[in-house]
Amino acid sequence: MTKIIDILKKNQNLESISRTIAELSNSLNVPAYLVGGCVRDLIVDPLDSSFDVDIMVEGDGIDFARKLADKLGVKTIVPFENFNTAKIPYKKFEIEVASARSEEYDQFSRKPKVSLTSVEEDLIRRDFTVNAMAISLFNDYFGSLIDPFNGLKDLKNQILRTPLSDPNQTFIDDPLRMIRAAYFASKLQMQIDIKSIEAITNNRTRIEIVSQERITNEILKILSTSKPSIGFIFLQEVGLLELIFPEIDVMKGLDQNPEYHHKDIFYHTLDVVDNIVDSTSKIDLRLAALVHDIGKPLTRRIHKQKGYTFHGHDDVGARMLKEICKRMKISNKTRDYITKLTALHLRPIALAGKEVTDSAIRRLIVEAGNEIEDLMKLCRADVTTKNINNMVKYMNNFQRVENRISEVIETDKLRNFQSPVSGEEIMKLFSLKPGKKVGEIKSMVEEAILNGEIKNSYSAGIEFLSQVKKNKKC
Repeated sequence: MTKIIDILKKNQNLESISRTIAELSNSLNVPAYLVGGCVRDLIVDPLDSSFDVDIMVEGDGIDFARKLADKLGVKTIVPFENFNTAKIPYKKFEIEVASARSEEYDQFSRKPKVSLTSVEEDLIRRDFTVNAMAISLFNDYFGSLIDPFNGLKDLKNQILRTPLSDPNQTFIDDPLRMIRAAYFASKLQMQIDIKSIEAITNNRTRIEIVSQERITNEILKILSTSKPSIGFIFLQEVGLLELIFPEIDVMKGLDQNPEYHHKDIFYHTLDVVDNIVDSTSKIDLRLAALVHDIGKPLTRRIHKQKGYTFHGHDDVGARMLKEICKRMKISNKTRDYITKLTALHLRPIALAGKEVTDSAIRRLIVEAGNEIEDLMKLCRADVTTKNINNMVKYMNNFQRVENRISEVIETDKLRNFQSPVSGEEIMKLFSLKPGKKVGEIKSMVEEAILNGEIKNSYSAGIEFLSQVKKNKKC
C-alpha cells in the first residue's frame, strides 16, 4: 500500500469529510474507504473542488450512511436496498455510501445479483484500473492507497485497461462500460489498451441491452470533456457509433471541398466540437456543434464546377433532429435549441460574405432570439480551415457581423422581438373580432420594423397602422 495522505491534505474539503468518515468507521469498527472516481480525481488534481464523495464500507452501507448523515446534520438519506447503497444529500457535495460487494450478471440484463464481500473483491468488479483504487479511512491505515491492479501506474502512463485480465467479461457484464471507455479516454486523454479495444469491438452489439437514457447520458458526458473528439473517434473505430448515433457515424469518409474544409464531414464535425469547447461549457451548445451538419450526408451532391455541394443541409438537418431527439430521449427544450441552431448556422456565414444590411441583421436577430450569441459561437467554431489567410478573413467577417448585431440590438431593441402594438389594440383600431386578420395586420407591423421602414416603438407602430387604415391597405 502506498500512502497518499499528503495528497489528501491538499484538498481541505475532502480531507475534512474523510476525517469525519474515519471517526465513524473507527467507532463502529467498520472499515471504510474513499473509492473509485473520487480517488482518481484526487490524484489527478488534488486541488479540484468539484468532486463527489464515493465511500465503500466492509459492512452495511445503508446503516453506515444513516449514521454518517446524523453526524453531518442531514435528516434523510436515499437508500437503494437492492444494492446496499445510499446517497446522502449533503449540501457541500454529493455523498454515496456502498457496501463492498461482488456482482453476478444475467446475460440479458445490466441488473446484477449482489453479495457482500471485501474491498479487494469489490475493486476487481470495477470498469477500469484507474477507477479500482481505494483510500483507507480506517484506524492506522488512514490515508493509505489500496491499488491491487496498478491503477496508479496506469494513470501515470495514461493507459485505460480493465482490472480483469479478460476484458471481455468486464464489457459483457455491463456493456455501458464500452461507452464509458470513450468518456474516460476523452476526460483523461488516455490510450485504451489493445485487449480492451478488441473486447469492445467483439462485444459492441451488447450495447443493445442498455437503455437509451443511459447511452444518451454517456454521449453528453463525452461532450462535457475537454477533448470530445477522442471519445467519438474511438466509438467510430470500434463500431459502436454506428449503433448508438448512426447519423454521426455515416459522416466518416464523406469528403468536402478542400477550399473550405480540409477534412471529411466526420472529422470536420469533431474539429467544430473541439473548437467550441474553448468558448463554452454549455452542453446543449456542444451538442449543437456535434449535430449542426447532420443533414450533409443526405444532401451531398457533386457539381462539375463547384465540387461537393450540400444545398439545404441546414433545413434537412433541423428536420432530422426532431426524430433523432425522440429516439435518443433528449428533452424537448434541448431539441428545440439544437434544432434552431442547426437551422440557422449558415445564416451568419452568408451575411459575412457580403454587404451586411440592417434588414438581414434584424431578421437574424429575431429568428435566433436569445440564442444569437450561441449561434455566433457555433459559427466561429465552424471555421476549421488550416489556411491562415482564409482563417483571418473569415474571423474578420464574423467580427463585422457581430458588431452589426450588437449595434442593431442596441438601437432597435430587438431582443425577444414582437409587434409593439398588441392584438387587442389592432382589433379596436380596425373594428375587428379575434381571428386571422388580426395576426396578418400584426405581421405587417413586424415586417415594417424588420425592413427598417419604421422604428421598433409603440408610437411608430400606431402611426404606421393609422396610415394602413387610412389607405385601406388591409
